[in-house]
Amino acid sequence: MTGVLVTGGTGKTGSALTELLRGDGVPVRVASRNPAAGDPDAVRFDWADPATHREALRGMDRVYLVPPVNTVDPMPLVGPFLAEAERLGVRRVVLLGSAVVLPNAPGALELAARVRARPGWVVLRASGFMQNFLGSHPLGERIRRHGEIRTAAGAGRLGWIDARDIAAAASALLSAPVAEPGTEPAVEPGGPRDYLLTGPKALSYPDAAAIITARTGRPVRVLDVGADELESGYRAAAMPAEFAAALAAVDTGIKSGREDLVSTAVLDLTGRPPRPFAEFVQDHATEWASVAEQPGSC
Repeated sequence: MTGVLVTGGTGKTGSALTELLRGDGVPVRVASRNPAAGDPDAVRFDWADPATHREALRGMDRVYLVPPVNTVDPMPLVGPFLAEAERLGVRRVVLLGSAVVLPNAPGALELAARVRARPGWVVLRASGFMQNFLGSHPLGERIRRHGEIRTAAGAGRLGWIDARDIAAAASALLSAPVAEPGTEPAVEPGGPRDYLLTGPKALSYPDAAAIITARTGRPVRVLDVGADELESGYRAAAMPAEFAAALAAVDTGIKSGREDLVSTAVLDLTGRPPRPFAEFVQDHATEWASVAEQPGSC
């Protein structure tokens, strides 16, 4: 193995993946827009700056690919990167895709299809991140500040997954044998080029709110709102208008039951089951303290 380029290397899954790979002695190059000055394996990477792509890929034979966020069409930015990866002979790409398909967003499907078409390249279709309930996401920030969840999903359920379990699944694939160029693909865990990643149980927003309340003592209520109101909230959080509309429309799909899916892929790839939501909440219990309870707050 030459090494793994981790795009989004300081993000939710990328940072956890980097830690796992380094723990297993796998050479890693951590790519991000703002690389850590003290990390000799960190490199600047910007989707909007193709000049950074070749340098990031240089000498790497595997890639963990986190597409640009907050866009309904990643292909204009990711397409040239994949072409460069192919030209340089990258033997495995593990794409962080989504199990939740954004409405009117064919670019994400096109990207996944392009990755699946290459021998040894794999797509992880991850369900909603449990980390969305934390303060760095508009959902989590609203819980922290107001003790409420606004949703148009009703009682619809989603197979929420911990980002650490996504990282573990990616690590298994990026550490697995890959065939030399021009030969048949080596045996890999499970064999397919597409994995649906979920937590152990599908939960509704009311289910999640009840677990947070019970485990932390912080009351969290769920307010049913329309998709239009939800979209306005996302736009107020500085999301691009087109992406905010698509994300709000996802709640309609959840409400219809379309996203009520659970898989065994995490267990199949890593040998252990995914973390339940209650365990995730326990691990992050202090992060749901109200603003008034935060040190140094007014």
